[in-house]
Amino acid sequence: TFFGGGFGARARRERSNRGDDLRYDMTITFDESFTGVEKQIDVPRLAACDRCSGSGAEPGTGQETCPGCGGSGQIRRSAQSFFGQVVTTATCPTCGGGGRILKSPCTQCRGQGRVQKSKRLAVKIPAGVDTGSQIRISGEGEAGLRGGPPGDLYVVLRVKAHPQLARHEQDVLFELRVNMVQAALGDRIEIPTMEGPVEIAIPAGTQHGQSFRLQGRGMPDVRGGRRGDQYVVVQIVIPKDLDLEQKALLRKVGGLTGKPEKVSKGFFDRLRDAISLD
Repeated sequence: TFFGGGFGARARRERSNRGDDLRYDMTITFDESFTGVEKQIDVPRLAACDRCSGSGAEPGTGQETCPGCGGSGQIRRSAQSFFGQVVTTATCPTCGGGGRILKSPCTQCRGQGRVQKSKRLAVKIPAGVDTGSQIRISGEGEAGLRGGPPGDLYVVLRVKAHPQLARHEQDVLFELRVNMVQAALGDRIEIPTMEGPVEIAIPAGTQHGQSFRLQGRGMPDVRGGRRGDQYVVVQIVIPKDLDLEQKALLRKVGGLTGKPEKVSKGFFDRLRDAISLD
């Protein structure tokens, strides 16, 4: 809000009497960040005093113009210097810049117009939020001093890690572990998604680090845009403890397939290309 002319003193008083903004840290699950959720929270804060309705004055009494500054909230001091008379302006110490003082302070809040209370609020968290997202709730911060405007409440979110899925911006990542036979011959495997299990086909000859995209299976955009995608990154698990028969079979297969070709790109380069992180 912009003020000019005769509203300058009132603007200064409102700024000085405005309540503080508050921060509330909230933790939600990975699934809740996908669907959105409404949470009930209890916020301890300074609220308007019931006895004086936030004015700070004892009921039946009121405020009067500050005799120290004449209602301007500021005092002017002049001093003589080598360059002439110098005038300085400072906040009035009598009224604290408000321009008015109480005739009789409220006995419950001691003239502050606010007391410590806790308020329960319903917070609607939209789908697609991530760790660090903030939700601003206007006017739900601390009450202003002696009837001043309240501050705002900022709910800062932290999203718990998922046991199987990870997130990059709006995309969801899943590491699929397969054995050598599944990678070589192909297979149909059930994987988790944000909307439940889905069966996908792993083609024959799948390579370690190869990724598959499930379009539209990622996180929703909190601003209402398109959903991200889910990327399935294949990790081929090499067995460590083989018996003699298994070793013989692998040597035989290795002799039939020959030496592998040189890979031009590493795993992270291929993943970066797949999900266009560059």
